[in-house]
Amino acid sequence: MQETRQNRIARLLQKELSTIFQRQTRMMHGVLVSVTRVRISPDLSICTAHLSIFPSDKSEEMLKNITANEKTIRYELGTRVRNQLRIIPELRFFIDDSLDYLERIDELLKPHPQPLSEGEGSTSAGGSESGE
Repeated sequence: MQETRQNRIARLLQKELSTIFQRQTRMMHGVLVSVTRVRISPDLSICTAHLSIFPSDKSEEMLKNITANEKTIRYELGTRVRNQLRIIPELRFFIDDSLDYLERIDELLKPHPQPLSEGEGSTSAGGSESGE
């Protein structure tokens, strides 16, 4: 039962945090912030939000900016969920680099063009010489 409530509240917080970040895009200077995952502690006092930031080269800078404005974000979150939660949880933000990780794996698994034309030419020439 407790896990069900945690999951329900985590989904609510993820939705509301996403809305907050979407509305504050003007202040983020062209950086897109997505809330990929939200976890909440069993006592509902700590909310851990994983953020995907695009472009990824500005992710550290944006995370510092978001962490510096944590109290403002928590206040705005509180105004949105005050009817559902008695206590607004403390917010902790982390960068979710799983998309970068998947992109790196995809790049490693992608077949790269190799200079087979030179290798094939010498192999076929060698094969025809040995056949003659």
